Amino acid sequence: MRVSATDVCYVTNDVELVCDVSLDLAPGDRVAVVGPNGAGKSTLLSLLAGDLRPSRGSVTYDGTDVSTLAVRHLATSRAFLGQRQAEDIAFNVRQVVEMGRYAYRDDASNLPSDDRRAVTSALEALDLVGLEPRLVSSLSGGERQRTAIARTIAQETPLLLLDEPTTALDIGHQEMVLRVIRSLGGSGRTVVAVLHDLNMATAFDQVVLLDGGGVAAYGAPEEVLNSRSLTKVYEHPIEVVKHPLRQGLLVLPSMEA
Repeated sequence: MRVSATDVCYVTNDVELVCDVSLDLAPGDRVAVVGPNGAGKSTLLSLLAGDLRPSRGSVTYDGTDVSTLAVRHLATSRAFLGQRQAEDIAFNVRQVVEMGRYAYRDDASNLPSDDRRAVTSALEALDLVGLEPRLVSSLSGGERQRTAIARTIAQETPLLLLDEPTTALDIGHQEMVLRVIRSLGGSGRTVVAVLHDLNMATAFDQVVLLDGGGVAAYGAPEEVLNSRSLTKVYEHPIEVVKHPLRQGLLVLPSMEA
């Protein structure tokens, strides 16, 4: 599915949170959205999801305006992970992941075996095997986050929109989530992830750098993540060097301000 945003703006209470953003995402693209606090990252993700309607411009899936799509069509087109996950809910891990299959409940072509396969695959991918009977309210923050990500993966949509997916995760599970994102892109699913960790963003195919609601830079990591642009946008000295141990970049904030 091709996802396009054309001159998208979003205004609320006379404040322009997103301004003239244009993106064109092909199947399999893995895109990181970065920028300082208040840059418009979460708002842009909600616009791409169809949860917010643009004040100007449009978001389309394969040429169809998202605002015209029925809720069920949206649920089978994109999966959305917000920043905050419910903590005090009376569902266990498996039940929450199974919620990702709800959109297919009336689809005659979807078999119970399809649901079981999707749920089991997501549980395994997010290292949740053995936690299935645990109530979500009994989990750690990282375990809840992995459960929420597993739900979006089980939804098996062509587009995944993830707002800070590595929040509360230890370093091992952060790397695991990045591996999952890479594998999803390899299978043709488009992933857009809001990130605060600029070093994680270097592992994506494309990076969108937002500043004040607009696009400061958009392209490959080596084009976007450079010292000059990052220092300007984040208003703090930042150095970008070649990673000494693996291919790619290493982003280093200066200790001197």
